[in-house]
Amino acid sequence: MGDLTALSMFSGAGGLDLGFEAAGFTTVAAVDHDPNAVDTLRKNRPEWNPVEADVREWTTEGLPDTPDVLIAGPPCQGFSLGGNRQAADDRNGLFREVCRVAQHVRPRVVIIENVLNLRTMLHPDTGRPFIKEISVSLAEAGYGDIAWDVFKMDGHGVPQTRRRFVFVAFRDGAPDSWHLPISSGYEPIRPWLWDLAHDEKISLPNHDPSWGFKSQVHVDRGIDPGQDAAISIVRFSRTASDGNPIRKWDRSFPAVDTATVWGLAHGHVSARREPRDRSSNAKFVRNPDTDVTLWRIRADRLRSLTHREYARLQTFPDSWEFVGGNKRDVHLQIGNAVPVRFAERLGHNIREALRALDTGQAFPQMEDAPLRLF
Repeated sequence: MGDLTALSMFSGAGGLDLGFEAAGFTTVAAVDHDPNAVDTLRKNRPEWNPVEADVREWTTEGLPDTPDVLIAGPPCQGFSLGGNRQAADDRNGLFREVCRVAQHVRPRVVIIENVLNLRTMLHPDTGRPFIKEISVSLAEAGYGDIAWDVFKMDGHGVPQTRRRFVFVAFRDGAPDSWHLPISSGYEPIRPWLWDLAHDEKISLPNHDPSWGFKSQVHVDRGIDPGQDAAISIVRFSRTASDGNPIRKWDRSFPAVDTATVWGLAHGHVSARREPRDRSSNAKFVRNPDTDVTLWRIRADRLRSLTHREYARLQTFPDSWEFVGGNKRDVHLQIGNAVPVRFAERLGHNIREALRALDTGQAFPQMEDAPLRLF
């Protein structure tokens, strides 16, 4: 257990909490409204005191001492390009609940994480950018020293190009020379998925690989080409703007989200753009007059990624077991999570900042914060 404490709101499947735990923080309570996510937390970390509640109705009564850090990842669907992206979405205002709790329990640091796209949206009532709106709300709660930045995950130990937006606010001011984590290159896919893709005998929670992907678009020939045949990572979901769906093992993965379906293609893999079937007999026909071409993958055999493989891309430890009533329940938890290794790097940064404040020293240079590979 760490000597510093964290209170977690909108905890989801625990990505932020796990990262801060690895950096030396102990979670005193983790609050979320999703019963499946709370069950996941209870199964893996009952000592975190998981609480199933609507944060708008939740109070901090019964918490132990004032936590050192309040970490929160409010819902992003109203901001995200993968969601409805509506400024008036009720979920967009939930950051105010974080500020309400901060004003009550007075942690030394407040961290709010969200998607990149909130920076381009205006609040429907005030007309101010949401960045300004959140900053003002934090300042009104007593946190005047506020920093924010956009982080590309593959520069922080995570094998995907996903970007996240992070606010950090200090109650009593940041230490001299403090800065947010600095990117350290990129992280390839190979160390994270190669073993699971090539060894079907590996047994892990939430891992049940099965060849034979069913699709009306992509072609699975139903042939086992043998263990020496190449395996490629492929994107099954299709949009007109997407690049080639066959990905390279030694590059970073695109953003893992709750909508895009990824998988593996084994033996004689090809992909080419073809006209989409927009006849009256085709299912889910939209824009029937367009002549856009979409990618079609062909391979000896195909399979979708397992939940464990998605969790690997989000850098969850293999021991972390997700709980849900169906596959979608689990996929939502993984896709909405903050990647654990990024959270760990952020946690080390905040830990060093608090240490600098306690000792009266300047913040140390931390270009490469230590990371623990699960």
